[in-house]
Amino acid sequence: MAHDDGKKRDVRRKYVTERQSLATIALLVDVPESTLRRWKRDARTEGDDWDAARAASTLSGDGRDALIAGLLDDYVIQHQAAIDDLKAATDLGPGEKAKVLASLADSFSKTLAASGRLSPQISQLGVAMKVLELLGDYIAQHHRDHVAAFIEIIEPFGETLQDSLT
Repeated sequence: MAHDDGKKRDVRRKYVTERQSLATIALLVDVPESTLRRWKRDARTEGDDWDAARAASTLSGDGRDALIAGLLDDYVIQHQAAIDDLKAATDLGPGEKAKVLASLADSFSKTLAASGRLSPQISQLGVAMKVLELLGDYIAQHHRDHVAAFIEIIEPFGETLQDSLT
């Protein structure tokens, strides 16, 4: 079955800029994966290396930022899991827990700093989140009666903040 050039361009875009696997793309466009592999191989023969384009897309601009944000999301999930495990640990004393927490905090700080150096948008988001965290702490310490209102406002505002920086 012949496919038009528009479908081939769509497949290339999904592979290069959206970083989807050929197996996923095959399902999305209803074209056998073997056909997509052939298109990719034929394109490379003609001078269009999809893998090189994908790597360049990942390392430049939004692709790099998306990759870094994804890695940071993965780190935060693992970090939270470690905190949850630490909370549940009954075989560690307070001193040992404090050492683990300090190590986790150091790791978190270094990870955020490194991602901020690689991606200014993530750095901006990190600063914004720190300001909101400090504001929340301040409200909790000095205006306890406003904590519920702060939480009610800040949760949906977090989405607005993230959207404005991406």
